[in-house]
Amino acid sequence: MATFTQTLTDTVGKLTLSGEDGPAATEAPSSGYKYAHLLPEWHRHLKLPPLEPFEHVDPGHAALKDPHPQSFLDGAKVQQLTPNVGTEVLDGVDLTKLDARGRSQLALLVAQRGVVVFRGQQAFIDADPRWQIDDWGSSFGRVHIHPVSGFAKDIPEFHLVWRDATGTSDERHYEGRINNLTVHSDVTYELQPPGLTTLFLYDSPSSGGDTLFISQTEAYKRLSPSFRSYLETLSVEHSGFEQAQRAIELHGADTVKRAPVKHVHPLVRTHPVTGDKALFVNRGFSRRIIGLKQEESDTILNLLYDHLERGHDFSVRARWSEPGTVVLWDNRVTAHSALVDWNDGIQGRRHGARITPQAERPFL
Repeated sequence: MATFTQTLTDTVGKLTLSGEDGPAATEAPSSGYKYAHLLPEWHRHLKLPPLEPFEHVDPGHAALKDPHPQSFLDGAKVQQLTPNVGTEVLDGVDLTKLDARGRSQLALLVAQRGVVVFRGQQAFIDADPRWQIDDWGSSFGRVHIHPVSGFAKDIPEFHLVWRDATGTSDERHYEGRINNLTVHSDVTYELQPPGLTTLFLYDSPSSGGDTLFISQTEAYKRLSPSFRSYLETLSVEHSGFEQAQRAIELHGADTVKRAPVKHVHPLVRTHPVTGDKALFVNRGFSRRIIGLKQEESDTILNLLYDHLERGHDFSVRARWSEPGTVVLWDNRVTAHSALVDWNDGIQGRRHGARITPQAERPFL
């Protein structure tokens, strides 16, 4: 079997390859499924150059100067899901109608609460994908195109999630494990990882398939002051190479859209709007602490991973069983994991799209 470096040199470095598309998920547009045209395919023709740095100004800054920074919620029914993380907006807000002021207020609320769940947003889910990306998504940052995920035809900016009752090839990742928890923050290997992120499902099982969110801000606060001070002196390497290798094994080397990268970020980062500090490590992409010996690095990182994954008192589950649900979270201060818990004969598909605007380069 060719090494990853050899495969990468032979395939990803080319600007153009065969125009043949990879396999679709499972269903054809003629299947009768309303959103079959938005199922993922692993395209072999899209090859992207490396990402260039850009200046990001978070829209939440404007809300800090707003005399009524939550006026977009006037008349809405709102409840806190837990004391430390998570807010649910049951009605009274139409995301498709928010103007620039409303979006800046939304960005601030998501930064403060980590994750906000909106119900009754079918109009948003069924909106034109180009509006969702070019208008909605781009108002929160430069919309990221995932380097290896499948996407619907002509919509590479959508990171699509997909699983049906029969499972997917991606579940090889769970073989040999006693659970499928994969706590992570999205694409932290990028120089400028995502900020405010939007996810909505076209279809979901009647129960199960929730998303677990963990407050990395609260996780940081729970540590002792002296340990926090030490962690603030450390930086961590984040790598996308392992994800690219798994994509090659599952879908073929010529489906990688952009060559993988590694970047170093502070272990503790500061949110540019709230000023809150948060842990910025995750088992999915963090690889080593710069300057420490391997055993030292592994010990600290594994302690922090376990701390995040066991933090039930600073986590929340977003439930998707109610149609019209849209979830927004701040990728800078939360970690998350999909929960694949509706197999073993339970019927249903989980299919949705994530819009992932990039934010600033992490800083302490």
